[in-house]
Amino acid sequence: MSVEGTWNLSVSTPIGKIKAVVELREQDGTLTGAAHGAGEKTPLGDLTLDGDRLTWKQAVTQPMRLNLAFDVTVDGDTLQGTSKAGRLPSSKVTGERQIAPEHQA
Repeated sequence: MSVEGTWNLSVSTPIGKIKAVVELREQDGTLTGAAHGAGEKTPLGDLTLDGDRLTWKQAVTQPMRLNLAFDVTVDGDTLQGTSKAGRLPSSKVTGERQIAPEHQA
């Protein structure tokens, strides 16, 4: 199943839950993406899908400057896994794919 779409993520960090939106697109067989959260948009790097395992890296500046590494498992319209920032402990990540509203006739 494709992982394309817009995903609402929740990351449980030591300073509380952080909400983010991740957009994933496939073009010419290449997966690309960007994350939106805390007033910034950042591209996703090293984006890899291996079976149902999705990994990527991204840099953020809010609430502090961090380089994050995500490792999640996609199951239909949900995902779960971890986000790691350097030497800090891993944070739990959960997410749901946004479902497009049905078009009115």
